[in-house]
Amino acid sequence: MNTVIDLSNVSIYQKHNLVLSTISLKLNKGEFKYLIGKTGSGKSSLLKTLYAELPLKQGDGAVAGYNLKEIKNTDIPFLRRKIGIVFQDFQLLVDRSINENLMFVMKATGWKDKQKMQERIQTVLDKVHLNTKGFKMPHELSGGEQQRISIARALLNEPELILADEPTGNLDPDTSYGIMNLLFEISKSGSAVLMATHDYRLFEKFPAPTIKCENGKLLES
Repeated sequence: MNTVIDLSNVSIYQKHNLVLSTISLKLNKGEFKYLIGKTGSGKSSLLKTLYAELPLKQGDGAVAGYNLKEIKNTDIPFLRRKIGIVFQDFQLLVDRSINENLMFVMKATGWKDKQKMQERIQTVLDKVHLNTKGFKMPHELSGGEQQRISIARALLNEPELILADEPTGNLDPDTSYGIMNLLFEISKSGSAVLMATHDYRLFEKFPAPTIKCENGKLLES
């Protein structure tokens, strides 16, 4: 088993406030887990720690082979290339087409070869079943299609880990189920997926192990 997330006795702080204490978490290649908990329970702080936005001060943690305690600032972009992040609000650049959105991310993460970039864009658009929409502007797509594009964007660098933060939060149930099918397909193809959600209806239709943030702890079920 390739372990993608390995946290042991980790305490997470927001500035000087202790948010989660002595938590441990493992996620292997191809695994899907839900992350649940009330607003303010520490879900976002945990996700931010995983992509090194919050520094790890206490405990031991590794993500995609990078030691979170010892990571240098210059290595954080390389860690983030191994992580695809999907947000609730899509975060697409509204003034450029879908292809240009994806191209922008690739340039920012070090791609140079134009032809390889175009081929990779086509591959990820195929994966999210939107291969004819690359020339469209974000506002021409439905909410569900925009979220699929943000998943395509997260897949550009073939990440070992997808962090999905409330990816169905702004979508109706049918559209949410389409996004869930896609995230499960991605985990089956090898990426680990950790998905924060409030939408408990999804658990019945898409069962998977659950981690709960509660009273400063992580509880696995």
